[in-house]
Amino acid sequence: MKRNLALGVDIGGTNSVFGLCDEHGTVYYEESISTKDYAIPEDLVDSIYQRVKSVGHLPKVKGIGIGAPNGNYFSGTIEFAPNLDWTGIIPLARLFEYRFKVKAILTNDANAAAIGELIYGAGRDLKDFVTITLGTGLGSGVITSSKLVYGHDGFAGEFGHIRVIPNGRKCGCGRKGCLETYASATGVVRSIIELKSKNSESSELIKMTNPQASQVFELAEEGDMFASEIIEYTAKILGESLADFACFSSPKAFILFGGIAQSGPNFAKKVKGYMEDALLHIYKDKIEIRISELHDKNAAVLGASSLVWNELS
Repeated sequence: MKRNLALGVDIGGTNSVFGLCDEHGTVYYEESISTKDYAIPEDLVDSIYQRVKSVGHLPKVKGIGIGAPNGNYFSGTIEFAPNLDWTGIIPLARLFEYRFKVKAILTNDANAAAIGELIYGAGRDLKDFVTITLGTGLGSGVITSSKLVYGHDGFAGEFGHIRVIPNGRKCGCGRKGCLETYASATGVVRSIIELKSKNSESSELIKMTNPQASQVFELAEEGDMFASEIIEYTAKILGESLADFACFSSPKAFILFGGIAQSGPNFAKKVKGYMEDALLHIYKDKIEIRISELHDKNAAVLGASSLVWNELS
């Protein structure tokens, strides 16, 4: 194999995924390691280096793309990420550059997902769109004129922390009512406990010890009325929020990524309906709701590595 390769690294609070792919999105190698096994980031970087070296592709690596929580594109640092054991400001891009001797580009994981959709996924035919990542939390990456919006300090596009319910649910950021406390896997589970319904007592969800968001969608498909109410509630909050976000960049599409986006065939349709109902008239019938095309396609590696090809293009 003579192709140039990018190393894509997705840093997670529990596991970090990394792999090698070319500019066409072909992944040649992928591996996952436990982030928590490394007390300092230098050790994690060295472990990734040794593993990439062992598979014989090190000379082909032309750049490194890194997606990380609280990742700052301009400084190449992770800044006070609450779900990582490493504290403070971590100069992660510089650590990778020092070890691999190639350029390293770092941004937050949702921004990496947006670039991944632009290069490889559901945004290939678009110049203006927003990726919404629906995982443990809610992240977003804003693309305008085929460029990612970073803001003056690298932290633009934190739609998950726009407050949608006054004095609502407590968020990990320390505030109350943030969107991700409602429209995320964690938010769906919280709704099981916090929503009041005449259908809750007869629902299988109440009998479960540790219910998961995926089970809510499964039960809704089986006719569980309370599960259906939770999905409707989640879709309403997300759809109405997207209607407000449209005023910022007037995107051609919102691309939904993550387990919730893939759960239940009607969820995206519900979100679209609530969004249309709440949209300012000038935006109505102009914005699509799309589902990510990176699912089951090494999404973490592709999203992170796409930062390299985007920078080189």
